[in-house]
Amino acid sequence: MGERGNRKVLSGVVVSNAMDKTIVVKVSRKLRHPVYGKFVFKSKKFKAHDENNTCRVGDEVRIMESRPLSRDKRWRLLEVTKQALEA
Repeated sequence: MGERGNRKVLSGVVVSNAMDKTIVVKVSRKLRHPVYGKFVFKSKKFKAHDENNTCRVGDEVRIMESRPLSRDKRWRLLEVTKQALEA
């Protein structure tokens, strides 16, 4: 079989699971300010496909790039790395 290209894998925290089979994952990264040198956090939200609706808000997850699944869903759930604490 042909090799599929390397796909990006990101980890983040689930901030919403209100949609059916879709989660919103917030991915944060720490970078240095170009002028002042202070470390700042930048974050971005991605919609990811969660086939079995297994994720809850607060879970730490890994997502992988995939083909477009809907208008703004381009990622799919790989694994839940850490479950959220019971609220």
